[in-house]
Amino acid sequence: MAIPVPEKRIKEFENMGLGMFIHFGMYSQLGCGEWIMNIAGMSVEQYSPLKDTFTAKDFDAKKIVEIAKAAGMKYITITTKHHDGFCLYDSKDLNGGYDTVHSACGRDLIREFVDACNEGGILPVFYHATLDWYQKSFEEDFPTFLKYLNDSVELLCTQYGKIGGLWFDGNWSRAASDWDEDTLYATIRKHQPDALIINNTGLDARGCAGHPEIDSVTFEQGRPTPMNREGMPKYLAAEMCQTMNDHWGYGKADFNYKSLPELIETLCACRKVGANFLLNVGPDGDGNIIPMQEVMLRGLGDWVKTCGGTSIYTGKPSEIKGEFKNFALEDEEKAYLYIHDLAILGNAHVTVEGGGVGFKHFTNVKRKVKSVKWGDNGQELDFVQHGDHLWVNASGFPYGCQYVVRIADVEFED
Repeated sequence: MAIPVPEKRIKEFENMGLGMFIHFGMYSQLGCGEWIMNIAGMSVEQYSPLKDTFTAKDFDAKKIVEIAKAAGMKYITITTKHHDGFCLYDSKDLNGGYDTVHSACGRDLIREFVDACNEGGILPVFYHATLDWYQKSFEEDFPTFLKYLNDSVELLCTQYGKIGGLWFDGNWSRAASDWDEDTLYATIRKHQPDALIINNTGLDARGCAGHPEIDSVTFEQGRPTPMNREGMPKYLAAEMCQTMNDHWGYGKADFNYKSLPELIETLCACRKVGANFLLNVGPDGDGNIIPMQEVMLRGLGDWVKTCGGTSIYTGKPSEIKGEFKNFALEDEEKAYLYIHDLAILGNAHVTVEGGGVGFKHFTNVKRKVKSVKWGDNGQELDFVQHGDHLWVNASGFPYGCQYVVRIADVEFED
């Protein structure tokens, strides 16, 4: 069965490869994660006074865009409204002024965000929660809530110029309800025909397709799995979102950070199956991206610049198969071999024991190979090709280097 041709916006989204997720809101002041209102059993009356202390005094959209670009990211998805119902934009009294403009902040943070993204060449995407703990109508009068939801989304689609997409989260909270997605998505297509529409299916339904207007499936946490698009009525992209520690919103006592090598390997694992990697930051209560997260992002960007090159963005899943964690991506001209667990070359007294060097085996190589060289320094590698089998003599890391995953560029005969 045929694989459908991706629409332009979906193809462009796939080629972005890496994005930043931002969870920021009133909850950030408490430093206990984005679900603290619900987890702690706080009523609206107990929680809403945080509006009076939410200044976001250090929220600097231009700096956030600079950090995202340094990390090699091509788009940013920000929480315009999370489940607590508080909006980072001027809600025009749709929710009684429960927003940044009518808080101690006194600013439209989404206006600042969009302007900074446009200036910096980053695609702005709007996260908008559908689960809502603030609106009484969510539990008591669902049709009224859906009208509020649609009006809010229409406001976002008409007040900020061209946007990259809408990223919804929360339909899983009322799985048996009719969310009237036809109306909601028609509103988006009316005002933002080129915007991506994504609706997070949650932890229990990773990778599941939904409404016909959806443009990408989601994988929350973990690792994404390959998609079989044969016979699909529409080509869907894939995206995996992940936290740096164990919370989406700022957790001041959450020290369980993933390592930089793990983030590098996760990015590679996402691209192996053609999924984007949406990596989250949780700014503190004042709006700062905390130093640990900034350093990790810049480190990831250094790897992308040194090793990833264009293949991280435009390389597609390949039929070429490697052994163990090794795999390949391809574009029209080249293949890119992603090789893991290499050793550092040098005196045994100063190098840490690690993986091996030597011949790495790849199968299903259908084209005749012309050359293989490391993408980071251009060093030519010896290889042997027999039929569709390819053995590449992978040298170790030069002393002073440890790239975690090293990429070899394969050129083919004309």
